[in-house]
Amino acid sequence: MHNNITKPITGLFILMVLSSGVFAQTGRFQQAANYQMDVDMNVKTNQYTGTQVLTYTNNSPDTLDRVFYHLYFNAFQPGSMMDERSRSISDPDRRVGDRISKLKPNEIGYLRVSSLKMNGKDVTYEEVGTILEVELVEPILPNSSAKFEMAFNGQVPVQIRRSGRDSEEGVRYSMAQWYPKMSEYDEQGWHANPYIGREFYGIWGDFDIKISIDKTYVLGGTGYLQNPNEIGHGYEDEGVKVASAKGEKLTWHFKAPKVHDFMWAADPKYRHDKLIMDNGVTVHHLYIPSNEVTENWVKLMDYTPKAIEFMSEHFGEYPYKQYSVIQGGDGGMEYPMSTLVTGGRNLNSLVGVMAHELGHSWYQGVIATNEALYPWMDEGFASYASALTMSSIFKASESPLRGSYAGYFRLVKSGKEEPMSTHSDHYDTNGSYSSAAYSKGAVFLAQMGYIIGEKARDKGIHSYWNTWGFKHPNVNDFIRIMEKESGLELDWYKEYFVYTTKTIDYGIKNVKAAGEQTDITLERIGLMPMPIDLVITYKDGTTEMVYLPLEMMRGEKVVENGEAKRVISQDWPWTNLTKTIRINKKSDSIKSIEIDPSKRLADINQDNNKVEF
Repeated sequence: MHNNITKPITGLFILMVLSSGVFAQTGRFQQAANYQMDVDMNVKTNQYTGTQVLTYTNNSPDTLDRVFYHLYFNAFQPGSMMDERSRSISDPDRRVGDRISKLKPNEIGYLRVSSLKMNGKDVTYEEVGTILEVELVEPILPNSSAKFEMAFNGQVPVQIRRSGRDSEEGVRYSMAQWYPKMSEYDEQGWHANPYIGREFYGIWGDFDIKISIDKTYVLGGTGYLQNPNEIGHGYEDEGVKVASAKGEKLTWHFKAPKVHDFMWAADPKYRHDKLIMDNGVTVHHLYIPSNEVTENWVKLMDYTPKAIEFMSEHFGEYPYKQYSVIQGGDGGMEYPMSTLVTGGRNLNSLVGVMAHELGHSWYQGVIATNEALYPWMDEGFASYASALTMSSIFKASESPLRGSYAGYFRLVKSGKEEPMSTHSDHYDTNGSYSSAAYSKGAVFLAQMGYIIGEKARDKGIHSYWNTWGFKHPNVNDFIRIMEKESGLELDWYKEYFVYTTKTIDYGIKNVKAAGEQTDITLERIGLMPMPIDLVITYKDGTTEMVYLPLEMMRGEKVVENGEAKRVISQDWPWTNLTKTIRINKKSDSIKSIEIDPSKRLADINQDNNKVEF
């Protein structure tokens, strides 16, 4: 009797659990982490103390019994994972090399947590390299929040990678990755990756930050300054008297809504230029005046607003009310509402780096894929965006993506290519990572225009922004957007170009007279199939196109502006290595036959793409 009752109840219970989604952990959600921090910086010791109140909201269907914080500055210590990786990889970043291993105690970076409470109760935690592992006193249930109160202290390392003090250009502080930052938790679980020098992934939240520092210092970075009339330094409203400093320090109060990180930089020598755009966005430039820097940074103020306008028009409206370009760091590095850029550059380089880092405001700042796992969806898309932007605002180019294609072709030729699905930390070489993330990632987006048509691709880019802003999309989400805009099936493109290193190589194998007609035989030499635009130019100057979509596309791209008249459209099954088509013109009327004259197809050997008669 007992067993007969228990079995159906157990079965019903399992059914209810499965139905309720307890085991169905694939749904999409966004965690939230709202920070309040008070920080006091000692510019003599390069050390700082801080308190942090973090309200963490668990919007996942999971119950969390642990959390993890990033302690990025701990990477800048001899023997760290970043140090070991840099000294063992075959092509170390020249900025890092073996420099970390040689840091003295007063030159290293560190972040140390001295106390941590959850909802007023002490928690157990352990510092493991660049990660703080925290065992919770009580679980954080789905759709609930917890309040973490922390005291911490840090030391700013000598400038080596992104963050640091006293850079080669004399910038005192580039404060990126400087605070204990809650790790991201998404449908794939925790992402408490150790910091070895690659990319970042964070939770959106609101930041309320107060930074006390010597009153001679000028600050800039993420967020909106709340007390400009107390601060001065070019931030105050015109004609308003600046309040005097209390003691030897000023407290800078910033708020940054809906961002996933907070960067600031500081130097007593900074010059602060600003401009308010017609759309209300304020552009801030902070740099150290010098013969090598000032002239180009003054000119840069003409280009930054133009870049914001161009990207807003073509990729989605910039959602914040300020953007800061700040001299600092060790090259160019993006952060919400801001970037760090080394200053001693010629104008072309300065505008180019600004445009690239600005592009990240779209693809890392707002779209914000997990760039550690999908670096090409950030770096590559930002490279694509900045190439078009530079062609528009600085120097027009008929082929703005030429450099990206060339970078990808060099990667293939090197024999060191790895799939773009490789986690950014785990590429075998820095070179293969960079070429895959930046060059091949940009080619992925440019080549999408070849496959589905540039009009559909460009509409898809806007749809991607509107659909997935502030939602951490992945490659499948992007592909689905492009499928909906084009009406074509595109999973094959993702599977080949992202998950493999198979390459594209098509050729014109044979052209043969067939009475009043002509037979043209094409061959697929590479392992990756693609649709083919075959353009025939006749001796009378007219052109025609033979369009050969892949059968598995389940459709055709629409006719593009400026495209030659289509005379034939036939599916090409990917299993068939050759395809012969017959055109209704005599062979002696043909001047040339060419595969993809637009050069958007990433064909690794274009010598066999054209025949002339």
